Amino acid sequence: MARAMPLPPQRAHGDQGPSWADRFSAWRESLTARPSFRAWAARFPLTRPLARRRARELFDLCAGFVYSQVLAACVRLKLFEILHEAPAEERALAARLGLSPEAMNRLLVAAESLRLVRRRADGAWALGELGAAMIGNPGIAAMVEHHAMLYADLADPVELLRRERGGTALAQYWAYAGAAQPGALPGEKISDYTALMAASQPMVAQEVLAAYRFGQHRRLMDVGGGSGAFLTAVGKANPGLDLLLFDLPAVAEQGRQRFAREGLADRAMAMGGDFTTDSLPLGADIISLVRVLHDHDDDVVQALLGRVRAALPKGGRVLIAEPMAGTAGAEPMGGAYFGFYLLAMGRGRPRRPDELVAMLTAAGFTAPRLLPTDTPLLTRVMQAEAN
Repeated sequence: MARAMPLPPQRAHGDQGPSWADRFSAWRESLTARPSFRAWAARFPLTRPLARRRARELFDLCAGFVYSQVLAACVRLKLFEILHEAPAEERALAARLGLSPEAMNRLLVAAESLRLVRRRADGAWALGELGAAMIGNPGIAAMVEHHAMLYADLADPVELLRRERGGTALAQYWAYAGAAQPGALPGEKISDYTALMAASQPMVAQEVLAAYRFGQHRRLMDVGGGSGAFLTAVGKANPGLDLLLFDLPAVAEQGRQRFAREGLADRAMAMGGDFTTDSLPLGADIISLVRVLHDHDDDVVQALLGRVRAALPKGGRVLIAEPMAGTAGAEPMGGAYFGFYLLAMGRGRPRRPDELVAMLTAAGFTAPRLLPTDTPLLTRVMQAEAN
């Protein structure tokens, strides 16, 4: 397991005026904004590669929705699974998928340009490098299907920014987001999103298990843990660890059923409640919050962290696992994707590590640390100790 990393200091924001880097960026942007400079840069040998890369990046921003719809078509047609079985001829694929030869060719050529499929030397089609990565990752396919609602909510992004929160397709899907009493939601209202979270949870669990040693603890309580997919993964990897799930009553019932199916009922419990209003059960020496905090507004998060601290003994730990804003190499994920996804959902926001540190400190935790994860874009992990 990799060592924990202290959090880097944040640059202070004051009335010091623009830095030299800011001034240089402003000068560079003023040049780039001139059509005459762009034309010169596209012709000059030393700047031509940069100009072409910038043009490609700008085009990708404009065409991104089309790319995502090509991926959605491949997922819905189960093209990746078919090509995983064996490479196939184009006409055979068209007949199997119920597409005309022209439509099949159009999809395959589009998918090839996105490295989802590839044409072999003999003319047959096979998985591309990104299409191959979809195999064994049902959570990605589930999210691709789920995004149809997000795209509907984003059809008019300016209207979404101006409207009151709620009333969107995503807000209705995540039923607890707008419910006055989330704990009273019936099973049919939570089944779809609980299944979606369970499908994508194995990827997150793998990252967290590689980053943190759960075997040093006696009992893990996962708050907002859905149907128990994360706890099941941790429990199977740590046979001496007791498990406790805390989520809405209807969700907790699904957790009980999962624990029974997975042979964990002798050391795994599920309790129903609303973590936005109810006190948390006592007895755990570590509490996990996996993809929970960024779904809620600051006041709810701060209150929840206070409840987590009250439920832990002195020296107990809290473990936060979720995508975080400001992650190097994943800036669009935190700034654009989650920023607008959570806006459409009706609440929550992506937070930087230093923001979480401030909230943990205010709740009575000390020594917050980020733990290295293999795929920070997918999730980052932060631990802190109860003071």
